[in-house]
Amino acid sequence: MNHTTQLPSLRERFLRRERRSVQAARQFTAETLTGWGLAGTDRADDVLLCVSELVTNALLHGVPPGRLSRLLLRHDGRVLGVEVHDSGPGVPRVVEDGDVRSEGGRGLLLVAALSDKWGTRERELGKAVWCEFVLPLRC
Repeated sequence: MNHTTQLPSLRERFLRRERRSVQAARQFTAETLTGWGLAGTDRADDVLLCVSELVTNALLHGVPPGRLSRLLLRHDGRVLGVEVHDSGPGVPRVVEDGDVRSEGGRGLLLVAALSDKWGTRERELGKAVWCEFVLPLRC
């Protein structure tokens, strides 16, 4: 008998406030996409890049020392959602090309361009930044 392991439709990973957490988040996401049968799809690279950008933003701007961020991945068969929770203040915003007040900081611009939807929501402590990818129907 051939058994296929199906990952749950909701996966989470807590990440420390350190540089290697971005790579850990990408690896966790790649493994999850493989488990969901989505590795190698048209949107897989977009998902991985957006995870990198959201986790990087959280680590740089939203995770106070001694705290963790939380990466949530969910898949309902049609939409793949990514959420990064942190406990820092402030509301992230897209930095436009002409914004001279900012150095770098184009991560949310990439997320907005690559995902089908994105946004933020307040939490009791901090915020969640999320994005969604509509996946093609499988025949």
